[in-house]
Amino acid sequence: MAAERVIVFARPPVAGQVKTRLAAGVGAARALAVYEALLAHTCGAVRRAGFDARVHLAGDIPERDLWSEAGFTRLPQHGADLGERMHDAFRTAFAEGVRKAVIIGTDCPGLTSATLHEAFQRLDEAEAVVGPADDGGYVLLGLTSPVRAIFENKVWSSDSVLADTLADFMRLGIDVARLEPMRDVDTTEDLLALEQDFPWIRA
Repeated sequence: MAAERVIVFARPPVAGQVKTRLAAGVGAARALAVYEALLAHTCGAVRRAGFDARVHLAGDIPERDLWSEAGFTRLPQHGADLGERMHDAFRTAFAEGVRKAVIIGTDCPGLTSATLHEAFQRLDEAEAVVGPADDGGYVLLGLTSPVRAIFENKVWSSDSVLADTLADFMRLGIDVARLEPMRDVDTTEDLLALEQDFPWIRA
């Protein structure tokens, strides 16, 4: 078993079920196209990074998709909310012998293979690593052991997630490294702000 694992949380690309906040501004069809572009970017970044990876999908797992064609193992997400599902993915990884695990979503055009390598390098120095998002959440979280408490009592998709998570790390005495903040694509405003630097998300 590999000592390091990338955990990807994703959804199958179905119009009306992905990027709903973005869809409110640009329509479901364009939001789907943006999401598909972000999926392809994330898949490429993970593949180029070269780490062992698992893709945890929300909802039904399609017979074939971008991930299976790239050779990644796909698994269902388990848990009542996002926190439970993320903790379950980390717990599974560490139970299988992984020593360092990093979880990412599929919403950040600035996340690259270099970002993943930096995150794992920081886990050589710290017990945890976080990649802050400009909206008060995070685009990446890495651990060296499962820590249930950091996934509990959170208002997910709110601007308090990062601060509350960092407060949990401090309370638990866990040393956490921080990467440079990045912006993910959740709204029309995000799309307009990022598409100049990442023209491929104009979709």
